[in-house]
Amino acid sequence: MLNSTKTLSVFALGGINEIGKNMYVIQYGDDLLMIDCGSKFPDESLLGVDLIIQDISYLQENKEKIRALLVTHGHEDHIGGIPYLLKQLNVPVYATRLTLGLIELKLREHGLLRDTELNLVDSDSNFEFGTISVSFFKTSHSIPDCLGIVFQTPEGTVVHTGDFKFDLTPVGGDYADLHKMAKIGEKGVLLLLSESTNAERPGFSQSERIVGEHIEDAFRRADQKIFISTFASNVHRIQQIIDAAIKTNRKIGLLGRSMVNVVSVAEELGYLTIPEGMIVEANEINGMDPERVVVICTGSQGEPMAALSRLSTGTYRQVSVLPGDTVILSSSPIPGNEKSVSRIVDNLFLLGAKVIYGSGSTSGMHVSGHGFQEELKLMLTLMKPKYFIPIHGEYRMLQQHRALAESVGVERENIFIINNGDVVDIEQSVARQTRTVQAGHIFVDGLGVGEVGKMILRDRKLLSEEGMLLIILTMSKTDGKLLTSPDTISRGFVYERGAEDLYKELNDLIVTIVQNFDRPNRNRRSDLKHNIRKSTEKMLFARTKKRPMILPFIIEI
Repeated sequence: MLNSTKTLSVFALGGINEIGKNMYVIQYGDDLLMIDCGSKFPDESLLGVDLIIQDISYLQENKEKIRALLVTHGHEDHIGGIPYLLKQLNVPVYATRLTLGLIELKLREHGLLRDTELNLVDSDSNFEFGTISVSFFKTSHSIPDCLGIVFQTPEGTVVHTGDFKFDLTPVGGDYADLHKMAKIGEKGVLLLLSESTNAERPGFSQSERIVGEHIEDAFRRADQKIFISTFASNVHRIQQIIDAAIKTNRKIGLLGRSMVNVVSVAEELGYLTIPEGMIVEANEINGMDPERVVVICTGSQGEPMAALSRLSTGTYRQVSVLPGDTVILSSSPIPGNEKSVSRIVDNLFLLGAKVIYGSGSTSGMHVSGHGFQEELKLMLTLMKPKYFIPIHGEYRMLQQHRALAESVGVERENIFIINNGDVVDIEQSVARQTRTVQAGHIFVDGLGVGEVGKMILRDRKLLSEEGMLLIILTMSKTDGKLLTSPDTISRGFVYERGAEDLYKELNDLIVTIVQNFDRPNRNRRSDLKHNIRKSTEKMLFARTKKRPMILPFIIEI
């Protein structure tokens, strides 16, 4: 059992030492609450993996204690894993209006909407979950309807900030409720969990409103079609693009399924204002006057199958980027995506487009939705926590956030830098980190969840780097002799027509191995395959310095 009835336990199953797949757990006795359930996109080393989600083994073992999933906002790294969680654990979900709308899209796609209990919350909502009371406060971020969460437990108050910044001139009037935050701090906060994404960046973040001014200026200077790529969930940014299109007398086309879905939900719920007739179909864009259209598309992070990537290679069937068109990347590359984004920018220049790209500070087309150092210090000052756990960031960011907390008066020994699965237990107002629960990555590959492990990834890496060699042997079933010469098929190893000598030597070696194989073992196919694999691997490495995956097949006739 993780904790006694008098112990408050706090830990993360995702979101610590990483950007993405956020999930945090607050537990007091037999009452367990989850905060967020995000996903993370794989890097180039995870070949074939579509999505990374949390290992929820602990939750499955304690499913009778789970009271709810509370969601802070609607970004993928906070809601992307919800369908996979609900397939294992059918728990009630609590979220704001827009966030619920985005969650419903996912649940409908996975066939889970009818069976899921969805509960609407706002900043004034209050709930009782056994021994834990929950309330909320408004925050500003790059998507509407964001909340921080307050947990009143018998041990004291725990606050989870969600993702936030302090934007004093927000688009759409999404002001952070500083007064409520200050009141929460005045009453006393035992433990604060606060995001660390921009803990390395000094000063204050810029207002989202500045981006709108730059977008409008770029639209006025553009001569032909405009393509602008941003996160589909950045509803404020999309509204500013729409406003700029109205002022410059342009229609709007939407490319990318997620972009179409999010805009539809946001407009239906009143978070986007789009004049009637403003949206045009994708197949109409190429036939319109180029100076009268703006295309909003997905793919700002270089995703290979997203709309912008396909536009850059000329493979988007309905729309083309032509010489003189303007392409705007309204984003900054997430660490790890720089190469993919650079490749797309190069391709767009090759098409003759005018490309506006780069970090937000250089292009003016993006500002971060996460607070900089002074904003993180402001949150700490408002909450005045006794204990502090920096979350949602890579290790260096967590360490920087620790230094910020110390600078505003939090005792160093009261700050916990933890990994996913590390449990902070608080009993009689004393916090300790002495135990762990199971936590880690689960890979989603097509329809398979958790089926891809280290062995499969190793094989995929080997195939991608060294290639594969099939060796097909046709043998007599009665005496085990070869009936034909070995047939070798290379994929990604060496070009057969340019390596005749190598393949002749390889076939001679295989024939020799079969002929010299001990007669008592002649019908033991696994032993023969093993001998062929080891001997050919040694010979090929000596000749080529490559180690392809070698797959012998024996056909007995």
